Amino acid sequence: MLQRQNFNRIFLAFALTLTSLLVGMGGFMFIEHYTVSEAFYMTVTTVSTVGYGQLHPFSAAGRLFVSFYILYNLVVVAYLVSVFSSFIFDGELRKIYNMFRTDQEIKRFSGHVIVCGFGRNGRRAYQELRASGARVVVVEMNQELMKSITDGRTGEDYDGDGIPGGSIYTVFGDATTDLVLKQAGVERASALITALPKDADNVFVALSARALNPHLKIIARASLKTSESKLLTAGADSVVMPDEIGGSHMAKLVVRPDVIRFLDLISGLSADKMRLEEMSFEQLRKDLRGRNIRELDVRSVTGATIIGLRQADGSLMVSPGVDYVLAPGDVLLVLGSEEQIETFEVRFRQL
Repeated sequence: MLQRQNFNRIFLAFALTLTSLLVGMGGFMFIEHYTVSEAFYMTVTTVSTVGYGQLHPFSAAGRLFVSFYILYNLVVVAYLVSVFSSFIFDGELRKIYNMFRTDQEIKRFSGHVIVCGFGRNGRRAYQELRASGARVVVVEMNQELMKSITDGRTGEDYDGDGIPGGSIYTVFGDATTDLVLKQAGVERASALITALPKDADNVFVALSARALNPHLKIIARASLKTSESKLLTAGADSVVMPDEIGGSHMAKLVVRPDVIRFLDLISGLSADKMRLEEMSFEQLRKDLRGRNIRELDVRSVTGATIIGLRQADGSLMVSPGVDYVLAPGDVLLVLGSEEQIETFEVRFRQL
């Protein structure tokens, strides 16, 4: 919004300058019967106040015109000075340059994740994605919100608000419009998270994003249960209801506190967090493919534990049997500490 206002001010400044030029030339040609070149010369000398003198003596009507024309240009010049002064001394030119540079960088992105809305949920999603090493583009209307978070350094490295150091690549605008989504690179993105405050806006985002990229993975936030089916119909792959999850989480802390503490450990909400990682059959080292769980011996080699397995047909196995042989399309779910998971990645992932 502020970016549009800045460009509107520049456009108005140039429009006033052009209008002043045309009015001056028209007045000198109509009242004093100057030629086009003479009228242009007199207009420029009058506006610039250099005072080179008259080409021909003015008539009474001409002097009256020039008097009002000079007063008009005093206002125009004052406005031009205020506009360009703000751009030079208030850093507006730097902001526009940073926005242009960010737009150019986003055009080179591919396989990134788009987060629409940088409120509590959007910001948390951004933190998790950045911690996982994902490249993220944020779509947000409120420029002041981003400025307060990044201290006015949109697109630059920073550390603050618990967000890992990195770059917040931001597109300012309405995420429900196709133009803004295209600026965020939705056609080249791998996933989109829409966490706008209004469910109706999230429906529009899901609908637009699905039309622009049929292969995009879309995760949508919902406040009302009735909005879930609408979001799924609009193209969302999954719908998350933070309020419902929060209430359920608090209730389970009463009835099953140790289970919730374990889940917090996995999700990173606990101080001593664990890491839950996945590895597909295709990511597994070629010499390990075709072996069963016992032969892989992940626990002895790395200390991590295989707690689940998603088969190619989408079914989920919890604690798969040791005799299960991995097949194409399978995905292992492994739990361990950061060190154990890093060892697992080194020992089992295909380079």
